[in-house]
Amino acid sequence: MQVRVLFFGMLKDLVERGSDYLSLREDATLGDVLRHYEERMPRLRAILPSIAMSINQEYAGPESRLQPGDEIALLPPVSGGSGDAALVERVNCVKIVREKIDTAALLEKIKCPPDGAAVVFEGVVRDNSRGRRTLFLDYEAYEEMALKQMNGLVEQALAHFGIREVAIVHRIGRLQVGETSVVVVVAAAHRGAAFDACRWLIDTLKRTVPIWKKEYFEDGAVWADGEPFPAEIASGRSSRPGKPASN
Repeated sequence: MQVRVLFFGMLKDLVERGSDYLSLREDATLGDVLRHYEERMPRLRAILPSIAMSINQEYAGPESRLQPGDEIALLPPVSGGSGDAALVERVNCVKIVREKIDTAALLEKIKCPPDGAAVVFEGVVRDNSRGRRTLFLDYEAYEEMALKQMNGLVEQALAHFGIREVAIVHRIGRLQVGETSVVVVVAAAHRGAAFDACRWLIDTLKRTVPIWKKEYFEDGAVWADGEPFPAEIASGRSSRPGKPASN
């Protein structure tokens, strides 16, 4: 059978391509895909323990069985470490965009009279990293899966924190110093729930949603060091994806 394999972030640089088609035996697993690339591309071996994997935009472990035509993605740790894209329309606004984010307009869209609090987190491109002056950043995403994961986070936040409304907008492409990369807005009757949900949303997004950033300096460029994936979705630790727990 044949499957399609996608590479993102630093993995795309290492294998020098964004995608590949792979022929496998009928009973192949996701672990067989990893072994295939580990044997043929020794440079991958050092980072394989830190990556996550997905099948058809859902996190999966190495024991997961594959089907003909599956879309496999190998995902390096995401970006939260030390024309328009796809849009999912829903009551709770979740978007990936390429244009500048209008935080004030998003906040006005979310607020309504029952709310006693509206908490906003805005991630901004800073002018330095790793002791060097940052020129600009490039963000890339596995867009379909990122939107699915972001919507899943919204559903969990609504269920566990007693909030009314959530908006998450993440920008991809080239961003200059001072520009906004991500906005999370949470509206609720009470400030405590709004603050807790907003913090959980951005922290979990940065650890689990497949979005990566590349930092550009005067003397070169490097993919940002991502935070390790949670144990339940790391490639070598679980055969099935799990939902992050609220806190």
